[in-house]
Amino acid sequence: MAREKTVPPADGPGEGGADPDARERLLAAAQDAFAENGFKGATVRDICRAAGANVAAVNYYFGDKEQLYIEAVKRAHTCAGRMDTFPVPPAGAPPLDKLRGFVREMATRMHAPASPAAMKLMMREMADPGKAAHVVVTEFIQPAAFALRAILRELLPHLDEQHLLMTGFSVMGQCLFYRQNRPVTELIFGREAVAALNVDAVADHVVRFTLAALGHAEPIGGESSGPRVIKSSSRANPRRGS
Repeated sequence: MAREKTVPPADGPGEGGADPDARERLLAAAQDAFAENGFKGATVRDICRAAGANVAAVNYYFGDKEQLYIEAVKRAHTCAGRMDTFPVPPAGAPPLDKLRGFVREMATRMHAPASPAAMKLMMREMADPGKAAHVVVTEFIQPAAFALRAILRELLPHLDEQHLLMTGFSVMGQCLFYRQNRPVTELIFGREAVAALNVDAVADHVVRFTLAALGHAEPIGGESSGPRVIKSSSRANPRRGS
């Protein structure tokens, strides 16, 4: 029998009414607790204590601990750079323009600062995918991945599915590196050096590197510092002789 929602618990200031910020405080506290201790190690009581909420608030707002965890992972994904709101390219746009737009948007989002707790929770869940990972992938990540695959299929119509998939992984990997590995790169090269890589420089580099690898721009390291784009009608080999 389905559980019915009751009157919101008195978990904040006021005369017995619900605190309108209680749900968000619970999610923020849950994100930190699950990131640090995992699903099994974090307790509802500790989360509610950190959020300044009544223990009954979890059942009211989320139903149970598992659903609270799923919502916390979804929140962490949003804080770490959500991927479900990519702009739709105009109808009839050339595939090269679509790829440039996709890569630039992805690089921009991945370069933005992210909450350490959000990144830790996302990495923990994606390393050992559970129900929350499936929800995040289905609702947020899969649409962007499918959009990239469609662009690559249009740009590289003769590529088989296996190499199309690996090409997509290569494109996404370049962008994700700047999000997932930033703390380590700061340890290696210093925070100032990494901070100097502004979002425009990163986006331009990933776009040019990707197009060069696909044979649609001159190889990296040539005399020109700009992306001399090869026309899509020419199936040029980036290793051709001069």
